[in-house]
Amino acid sequence: MSTEDVSRRALLRTAGGTAAAAGVAAGAAGSAAAQEEVPVWPSSVEGNVDSYTDARGQDEVTIAVGAGDGLAFDPTKVWVDPGTTIVWEWTGNGGDHNVHAVDGPASFESEITGEEGFTFEYETSEEDAGITHYQCDPHSQVGMHGGIAVGGDIETESTGGGDSASGVVFVPEGAKALGIATFIAMVSTLGMAFFFLRYGGDGGDE
Repeated sequence: MSTEDVSRRALLRTAGGTAAAAGVAAGAAGSAAAQEEVPVWPSSVEGNVDSYTDARGQDEVTIAVGAGDGLAFDPTKVWVDPGTTIVWEWTGNGGDHNVHAVDGPASFESEITGEEGFTFEYETSEEDAGITHYQCDPHSQVGMHGGIAVGGDIETESTGGGDSASGVVFVPEGAKALGIATFIAMVSTLGMAFFFLRYGGDGGDE
């Protein structure tokens, strides 16, 4: 067996190993990026706009009242820490609305109004730990519901990540960069192996 044949076989083994390793790394990064732990929400909080925001670590979070077709809260479901201030802000769409806690540890109820820009605030506390279901009383029959999860002692489940309404998977920028880099590495390595195998012996024939 010639030295050239040995070199070719060694390059093939290297290329195959590099491609396999890159594929495993990209797959692992994609799987890790796709996973997200979210609260297990009761079916009663499903709204006309089924959106979710993890606002833990934030001092304040804003929820639109009268989102979508005017008969929804957005985000519909919010996970916060005790001490976070929740601000509901009216869009002016969909008629008169209110926010009224109907089930769960938290207790709050705003006035009913359709004024655009009107806000109602509620600061969560340790006593609100758990999940609270709230609604718009005038539009509860047409699905204007929402939910607030407070604290870390919440039952969770793994999802595909991202926005549950759109089904879009959120992939961090780091994972995107890793995926691009591994793809380039795979293509470059296999390309060099092909070139060496196809043209590597030409120099010896001259």
